[in-house]
Amino acid sequence: MTSRIPFYFLITLLVIAGAALSMYRHDVYGVPWTPGEERALWELEARIEFDAIGDPVKVSMAAPETQQGFTLIDESTSSPGYGVALIDTDTGRRAEWSVREATGKQILYYKTQMLVDDQASYTVEPPKGDTPPVSLDNPQQTAATALLEQARKLSSDNITLARELIKQFNDKNNQNASLLLNNLSREKAITSLLSLEGIHSRIVGGLQLEDGRRRQSIEPMVEVWDSEHWQLFDLYSGREGKPDNIMLWNQEGHSLLDVIGGRNSNISFSIIAQDITPQQATREKVQAEDLLNFSIHSLPVEEQAMFKTIMLVPIGALIVVFLRIIIGLKTSGTFMPVLIAVAFVQTQLLTGILGFLLIVGTGLIIRGYLSRLNLLLVARISAVIITVIMIISVFTVVAFKIGLVEGLSITFFPMIILSWTIERMSILWEEEGAKEVMIQGGGSLLTAVLVYLAMTNDLVRHLTFNFIGMQLIVLALILMLGNYTGYRLSELRRFKPLAEG
Repeated sequence: MTSRIPFYFLITLLVIAGAALSMYRHDVYGVPWTPGEERALWELEARIEFDAIGDPVKVSMAAPETQQGFTLIDESTSSPGYGVALIDTDTGRRAEWSVREATGKQILYYKTQMLVDDQASYTVEPPKGDTPPVSLDNPQQTAATALLEQARKLSSDNITLARELIKQFNDKNNQNASLLLNNLSREKAITSLLSLEGIHSRIVGGLQLEDGRRRQSIEPMVEVWDSEHWQLFDLYSGREGKPDNIMLWNQEGHSLLDVIGGRNSNISFSIIAQDITPQQATREKVQAEDLLNFSIHSLPVEEQAMFKTIMLVPIGALIVVFLRIIIGLKTSGTFMPVLIAVAFVQTQLLTGILGFLLIVGTGLIIRGYLSRLNLLLVARISAVIITVIMIISVFTVVAFKIGLVEGLSITFFPMIILSWTIERMSILWEEEGAKEVMIQGGGSLLTAVLVYLAMTNDLVRHLTFNFIGMQLIVLALILMLGNYTGYRLSELRRFKPLAEG
């Protein structure tokens, strides 16, 4: 008989290693055990892309700084082959990259960490000099005068005047505002009118903070000077004040990105949230080569957002193993419910369940017809895949046409897995009957719902993302369950008469 000592030794080693890595992350790096336990840290990454044309290249990007509600604690760049400098200029803080010669597609990264801080210390810079001159043609000047005259009647100071102007530009029936918007952007038109009135204002870029966002762009906003502070305005809602989930990137009102020696430039932002202690936020970072600090936080933010979902898959696998080995729940495919649950995370639960039932149900009907054609397996599966794609396309278009926006997310379903599920269920229907299909299909759906509930739990998401050692503990649990050879709970009913006898 094979000794089980090496197996139990491996289990013990995995648990100890996972617990040690997790404790190290908590004690040394200050990562909290529960979400929201400590102060929030936003990690933001700017990705700059452009095509170099073989000339010297200089790239200048506005860099954020400490501001109301946020304290800048760290910033870095990733730009192999480029000289980099973070400088303070008359137009605010900027990050500058330079290289003597570059050709082809170029990608530069700038990463910053902003600590949520209600007591952030920052300096308010008042405007300098007079308002900039504004050049308008006669029709535009007439429209601007009319808009200012109307706003002046309904306002009492600089702030209320700006608010009234924004209301007029949001009125689709206002012909004067429409005339100016034909040639000027909304933010430029508003700042131009305020300049005509002698009121200092500037265009700033606001970044909406949302955990896991990728490829986000800057939204233009307007700040108006009220003789003491800069007051921020949302150009579409007219809301005054700085929301907690808005961080200003280019605060001085100058250009966000300037590229010399390149073309087709583009900048996008990725955002991710972390929970850390204030002491950790100001402590000098340990070198990334430290093995015991191995974590996905060293990756670019865009990849981190992707891994935040991937790291949940082992939790789904653990639930599937428990339900199949201990409970005895039947599913169609071993880990198909996990992939369906990942799709549910993107689509939301109710929309995902309805989409799953519609696709599989329609696919089974069409697969029933294909079985009469006596096709070979590869051809039949290929036909089912194409059918699933067509079903998803039709349902998505129908959902869009009837205004059901949630239905657009049905495209997140894994098409290949769904195709194999339909094939397996169809064969099962032919061999075992509809009852067995309902049992396995219902088991798969129940398992997917349970995995979805685990994947969307804040504590589970926090632990799997911040503590890589948790993956070793999950692996140990799966190995332990895999060693179980006893009765499943669903089988106990079969032996109930023997127990009673």
